[in-house]
Parts: sequence; structure tokens; C-alpha cells
Amino acid sequence: MHRIRQCLLVTLASSLVAFAPMAAGAPGGIKVADGVLTNAAGMTLYTFDNDPAGGGKSVCNGPCAANWPPVTAAADAKPEGDYGIVTRDDGAKQWAYKGKPLYLWVKDQKPGDKTGDGVNKVWRVATP
Repeated sequence: MHRIRQCLLVTLASSLVAFAPMAAGAPGGIKVADGVLTNAAGMTLYTFDNDPAGGGKSVCNGPCAANWPPVTAAADAKPEGDYGIVTRDDGAKQWAYKGKPLYLWVKDQKPGDKTGDGVNKVWRVATP
């Protein structure tokens, strides 16, 4: 019985190690679905061409942010890999991917919608 228990524990530990990278995912519930970045609910994320990459801030505030809600980060969130954090004008934290702040689009109605891609020729679907 001891030998069987030991084998089961080794198998379980090996499985956990093998799947750890897949379980970790990106911070803030961000994931990749169908080749684009999405939030935890599967809604498409976007970048704004007017945000300077690596600029450390978002230039989409006020009415812009009402249409393009920022992907907020918890106050204690930490950058991880390609995912960084920018501070918005109001002091809130926002997730960024490779230096570009991430947003949602209010006109996307369901997971998988990408209706914001190309809006005003400055909004792009965020891709890994």
C-alpha cells in the first residue's frame, strides 16, 4: 500500500509541474484566445496607436476611456514578463502589453467580437 501511495504522489507531483506554466497564465486574467488577447470573460483587448509604447501612461482618458475602458490592474499588481502596468491620469493602474496599454471596446457585445479593430485607424486588436 505504501508503494502505491508513493507512486501516486510522484505521478501527481509530476503532473502539477508539467501543467504549472499553463495554469499560471498572464496576470490580471488576461489570456490568448483565437490569436488575440482577451480578458478573463473572453472579451477582446485593444491597443491605441496614440499611446507611445513604453511611455508609461495612457493618453485615452475622459470620454475616450468611456468608449475604450482601460483594463484595470489591482493597486498591488506587479509587472510580469511582457505585461506591465501604467498609471492613468486619475491614478488608477492599467495593464499594458509590451508597453502598450490595454483596453476593451464598449461596442463589443460578446466574447470573440472584434468590432473595435481599425476604429478611426488608431485602434488595434492586441495580439501576442
